[in-house]
Amino acid sequence: MKLSDEMQRVVREQRLGFVATVTPDGLPNLSPKGTTRLWDDERLFFADIASPGTVANLRANPHVDVNVVDPILRKGFRFKGTATVYTSGEMYDHGLRILREQGSTTNRERVRSIVVIDVTDAAELVSPAYDDGATELAISQRWIDYYTGLHRLELPHD
Repeated sequence: MKLSDEMQRVVREQRLGFVATVTPDGLPNLSPKGTTRLWDDERLFFADIASPGTVANLRANPHVDVNVVDPILRKGFRFKGTATVYTSGEMYDHGLRILREQGSTTNRERVRSIVVIDVTDAAELVSPAYDDGATELAISQRWIDYYTGLHRLELPHD
């Protein structure tokens, strides 16, 4: 399926996708992937840097669910599809090029594989915080304030 401009924007901006797979014994596995990117307007991908469990699960069962959400706006998308793992060759090299072009400092030696996901279905994710009529501005300000307070750095005093 073709990814809408809004879907593509969210993936480009967030870069963190939560990838859900199923283990060979049928248990769920959820793993964050900080290299989640657009491959083209129908596919996503991520680099396997430290993902041996996720990749093993995908080799046994290529079905995958990827959630990419803006934590400030509390909106995003759920992408369903099938994954293919590339450990060398043109597809692997192309994935590395995309990462490099987008400013990734991950070196080739750390990337064990490139996982390309053919998206077959996508749905919008919207927090119930909007159910009472809250605006994006109000939701954003609430979460900016929260994260600013949570990560407030103490500056050294002279």
